[in-house]
Amino acid sequence: MTWTETSLENPSLFLVDVILSSRHLSKITVVIDGDQGVNIDECTRISRALSARLDELNLEAEHYVLEVTTPGLDQPLRLNRQYRKNIGRGVKVHLKDQRIETGTLIDAGEDQVVIRQEWKEGKVLQEKRLALPFAEIEKTYVVISFK
Repeated sequence: MTWTETSLENPSLFLVDVILSSRHLSKITVVIDGDQGVNIDECTRISRALSARLDELNLEAEHYVLEVTTPGLDQPLRLNRQYRKNIGRGVKVHLKDQRIETGTLIDAGEDQVVIRQEWKEGKVLQEKRLALPFAEIEKTYVVISFK
């Protein structure tokens, strides 16, 4: 079975990951995201379409569980498209040299992301822009603010 972004039928949706696991039953987890988010109806539609396609491949003899889901808040950003989707949000970037940088994601290019860091010195708000090449990033999490 070949999976492409066009299989999602909605150009704002995209495939993040496919995870195959087996303990007692085989489990296929398909992780999708969208430029404007993903609602439960879209997950259901995609799950039904994938299930029908798997049935066509005669996997009925194999017992499996199919799950279509979105990345949770505890999941790092994986794709450039996810970075672009989260421009304007707070991020925590873990770098390969063990540093952690936090700030607001302001740009996501092909080779790097740019975050804006702000702090106060006295009553003056200071700002710095920090370019972080993807090659130096281990993982990035979106930081949820409850302000």
